Amino acid sequence: MHRTLTEHARCLYGDEFRPTPECDEPHHEHHFVQELTFADAESIMAMIHELCPPPVNGYLPVWVRNLAYRLVLLQRPDEPALMREAAMSLGLFGPDWDDIADDLMRRADALEAG
Repeated sequence: MHRTLTEHARCLYGDEFRPTPECDEPHHEHHFVQELTFADAESIMAMIHELCPPPVNGYLPVWVRNLAYRLVLLQRPDEPALMREAAMSLGLFGPDWDDIADDLMRRADALEAG
């Protein structure tokens, strides 16, 4: 079993910044998605920041990164810096998600304005 969400993601998708370690574990995407779905915000952000530090792409598929940010925002709905980071990530792959990114920026501004 992988020790961390980051380790599981690295084995499944690779790592742009360092070699992928040898691993004898079976790698099924649905197992990773289940682990991601129930991971805490700290584990998810550690994975994002290690495998695709903002604003770098990394090897995580865009849909995994979008899901990861969405799950963290559900756990931490009132963090403007996190909203901006998620918006920046969405903006890298627009224009499909530009409206969502713009909404996140507006919400972050509103939270900071009080």
